Amino acid sequence: MTYRSIAIIPARGGSKRIPRKNIREFCGKPMIAWTIAAAKASGLFAHIIVSTEDEEIAETAQAWGAAVPFRRPAELSDDNTATRPVVIHAIGEAERIYGAADYACCLYPAAPFLNPADIRAGYEVIVTGSSDFAFSVTSFPSAIQRALRITAAGRVEMFNPEFRNTRTQDLEQSYHDAAQFYWGKVSAFKQDLPTFSEHSVPVVLPRERVQDIDTLEDWRMAELLFLAAQVEDCI
Repeated sequence: MTYRSIAIIPARGGSKRIPRKNIREFCGKPMIAWTIAAAKASGLFAHIIVSTEDEEIAETAQAWGAAVPFRRPAELSDDNTATRPVVIHAIGEAERIYGAADYACCLYPAAPFLNPADIRAGYEVIVTGSSDFAFSVTSFPSAIQRALRITAAGRVEMFNPEFRNTRTQDLEQSYHDAAQFYWGKVSAFKQDLPTFSEHSVPVVLPRERVQDIDTLEDWRMAELLFLAAQVEDCI
């Protein structure tokens, strides 16, 4: 049997900067539970699979409705492992266990702002267009062309001095990876085609729904933004 789409949530247990980040409580739930809930609410996935080597993460994921039908091997669980090999491995295991899928969506476990409607928007892009991938991006709040560096002497210089006298409103808008979802054709994942390339179409998210959570300061800011959004929804 060929399934239309599967979700893959890579959730390693060895987070260093925020220990146990993927199952640490965030606004009343383990962090990964928010991602699982959004995946379920999207109504798109035949299987929502968590790839982990960690038994506690596996138990938490299963308790919140995800499947953990295999354990990630040690060689794909260290600090230096990129996401793509983990996704490719998970696709192979999912095919072995459940059968083939047409599309896979990598969802990060530390993405509490993940919105089911955004997941569905990415799905529509990938199934109706000619791209191999569709993933979330958001705009930089400032013009990257006017970025500064601090020199070894403690002074300031521009990365791109040719834009010194260019008005900000005349500069091209720039975007960055929102690190929430990565839709792709299973065949494209297997070929290891690059995501940040002409193979992909962006799904633009508003900046208030994007928060990279790598430090405790990031975590506190994300909780404040999350709670503020809930209050706004109730008004």
